[in-house]
Amino acid sequence: MSHADEATLAKVRAGMRAVKIASAYDKVYNDECVLSFDTPFSPDGLYVSLSSFQGYGQRHVALDHEKTGTVLYVHLKWTKVLKETPPEEKEAPTRMAIGVEGGFNVNEEKFDVVKANALVIMPEGTRVALPCPALPEFVINAATALINKTSANAEQKEAAIGWEHEIKPSKYAEGLVQLPPHKAISPDPSTWVCEESGMRENLWLNLSDGHIGSGRRQWDGSGGTDGALEHYRTTKELNPPSGFPLVVKLGTITPTGADVYSYAEDEDDLVSDPHLAAHLAHWGINTQAMEKTEKSMTELQISANENLQLDKITEAGKDLTPLHGPGYVGLHNLGNSCYMNSVLQLLAAMPEFGRYCRAAPAIFRSAPADPTQDPVTQLAKVAEGLLSDRYAAPAEADPECAVSPRMFKYLFGKGHAEFSTARQQDAYEYLSHVLEQLQRTERTASARLGEAEAAGTAFSSLFTFQQEERIEAGGQVAYKIVGGVRAVPLSVPLEAATNKAAVDAYTERAEKRQKTSEGAEADKEEPVVPLVPFEACVAKLAAAEVLDNFRGHGAASKTVRFKTFPRYLVLHVQRYVQKPDWTIGKLSVEVPAPETLDLSALRATGLQTRGSQCGQVERLGHRHFHA
Repeated sequence: MSHADEATLAKVRAGMRAVKIASAYDKVYNDECVLSFDTPFSPDGLYVSLSSFQGYGQRHVALDHEKTGTVLYVHLKWTKVLKETPPEEKEAPTRMAIGVEGGFNVNEEKFDVVKANALVIMPEGTRVALPCPALPEFVINAATALINKTSANAEQKEAAIGWEHEIKPSKYAEGLVQLPPHKAISPDPSTWVCEESGMRENLWLNLSDGHIGSGRRQWDGSGGTDGALEHYRTTKELNPPSGFPLVVKLGTITPTGADVYSYAEDEDDLVSDPHLAAHLAHWGINTQAMEKTEKSMTELQISANENLQLDKITEAGKDLTPLHGPGYVGLHNLGNSCYMNSVLQLLAAMPEFGRYCRAAPAIFRSAPADPTQDPVTQLAKVAEGLLSDRYAAPAEADPECAVSPRMFKYLFGKGHAEFSTARQQDAYEYLSHVLEQLQRTERTASARLGEAEAAGTAFSSLFTFQQEERIEAGGQVAYKIVGGVRAVPLSVPLEAATNKAAVDAYTERAEKRQKTSEGAEADKEEPVVPLVPFEACVAKLAAAEVLDNFRGHGAASKTVRFKTFPRYLVLHVQRYVQKPDWTIGKLSVEVPAPETLDLSALRATGLQTRGSQCGQVERLGHRHFHA
């Protein structure tokens, strides 16, 4: 119905008692269903309650009416129409940012949006097209406020796409120690050279003592020889506690600034120096006469992101047929959310995760008044989105067959210092966090899963097992059982690399190239990284660990074995290691995962099993591990 007759207006007046006008303090979900991934662009649009301001897809609006008695909803049905004139060509990014001016563009503006809104009266589903002047003024104001209100998801969305690498002033710039000017730095780039390696590119000038050193060695062997960094560490030993931390990249100095880096442990990032011109003048450098000769760090990062090659993962060049269907639904990148997407895809690949999809109707029916704050509801929403056929076929609204788990990300990151931000995170740490959250919620969730699903093993316990620690010292042996373990850390023994000779030869060639004036453009060789067999990592885990001092014993050893095996074993390959100088470094190494893995040598004597895990344990040595 496109107009409001007297009978319709009577129903509106009867239902308007529960209607509220959204204020600045109310959360409105007018862009996504709280129980599904339906949006105003979905085929059936989105129904938003004028009482709770929560959005519902067509499949769930009747349930909300039944539970809350809400009568009036605003129906939002939007359609994307391709613009006749394509948008103007965007300039290349100039800032390491996403979704802001000068950064990477995520809003292509290729479409116009046609919006059709209506007031819907439940349970009959009677429709009144909006705007409609015949409606009560209070209802008109409430509907208008709801339509125009920024969604509660918007803040999360803007945080995801409106990201920029922030460069803060260094606290060491104020009152920077500068030694007497015992030398002047020539403005001629051909005279600049690393004082340790002889390298002639990627050079950094220490603003305190005038030392010139090369930059950090990158994971692929490029970059530099760590000359500037090692010099800072020397100055810290001689001039505690902070040493000489500020360096400037030669070749980026212009009248408007330059790349400045702080090696101080409490900064360790690109920084700004408000007194840069004066600090450079101390070493004879006139910023007004300098011209840029090298790419800045921002330009290098932008170039790396634009040229990121994923060919080995995506199998570029092969004739592949795209798949779609239940279980093949993707996850949109919400901005640095690949760690979350990886974990959700891992969980969705487990048969036990299907219980949340099967029990979704019961979970939604028992959801609290605010489903966005209920972990079980949001987990069921994700499970149904990934495993059902609702979003498994290409549609006009989303031809990519993918969903955007913003509510899940917000809820499971709420209150966490890292996961509540839009920064990049570690997938293993996030998996541990999610399993901890599930362990807390599953104690009260069994009744909501339905009788059949509640009888299954707690989802978080599928990863949990016990370890046996055996310590031998002075002819005596002690055993300790450690429970609640969810992952096995695997160290990478670089000495076990099968291509060590090739790696050494490549490193030697790369170092020779860096000492020439040919620059990085001459280095087109693909980096050669160590290739360490997975079995070597397992062998290192199985080996006895020597304890230097255990209760006064000088010759003690510890071995770790499995007391119980989990249904699913998480193996955490540790690429971040502690260097001899106590700093953290990232290994550049390949550890190919095998199709099958035999862990029988790691069984403890008298291995125990728990319930239905017995058969799983017996087969564990021959089970497949999926990436």
